[in-house]
Amino acid sequence: MKTALITGATAGIGRAAAILLANNGYRLIITGRRNDRLEEVKSEIGASHEVHCLSFDIRSREEVEAAINGLPQQWQNIDVLVNNAGLAAGLNPIQEGAIDDWEQMLDTNVKGLLYITRIVANKMIEQGYGHIVNIGSIAGVQAYENGNVYCASKHAVHALSQGMRIDMLKHGIKVTEIRPGLAETEFSLVRFKGDADSAKKPYIGIVPLSGQDIAEAILFAITRPPHVNVNDLEITPTAQASSYYVFRK
Repeated sequence: MKTALITGATAGIGRAAAILLANNGYRLIITGRRNDRLEEVKSEIGASHEVHCLSFDIRSREEVEAAINGLPQQWQNIDVLVNNAGLAAGLNPIQEGAIDDWEQMLDTNVKGLLYITRIVANKMIEQGYGHIVNIGSIAGVQAYENGNVYCASKHAVHALSQGMRIDMLKHGIKVTEIRPGLAETEFSLVRFKGDADSAKKPYIGIVPLSGQDIAEAILFAITRPPHVNVNDLEITPTAQASSYYVFRK
């Protein structure tokens, strides 16, 4: 049975991916800052599935290293790493941006991804197999107004995914980047600091993606035959053509 480690598994895409992968025969290591939410996900998945919870802040290199290096022996071999933990904070022009928001996004979306990937990639190299899936964003290839630092962080994920694919090639380890467009999860609620009315506005007049839609794309990518790698996958709602063009009814 294969083992998948999913970061940011307490909500949205990560939660949906955890449930879907468990239902398709994967053992799970799920991570997040909120242990109570991890336990909720574990409970929802059910006792018939193997789930190991790791509560830590991915922005802290020390916490990441302690958590992953401290895994029990039976959880040391990781077949799939889903780098899902990420967020947007604020929606301001660059000259009005909050530095705390910038640091939160860069520490989570870029540095956190690097911290955990470095450890798990070495485990995969020792094993001789593995698959890394990075959840990027359409913002990783198309910047938009007031998205500046968030877009920069996801551009970094895009570049890192391409670099990882090259670096992991000789080790036989797959790397996939999945870039969602407008997906209705807790993403906007976090961006707008809990303002529910503002969080709903990006999705008015369209049917957005769900966490389940992206979870199904993750499952597709990691279940391809050994000789097939999905390098790059961009998914938007039917009503969205790019970061700039959305048709609202």
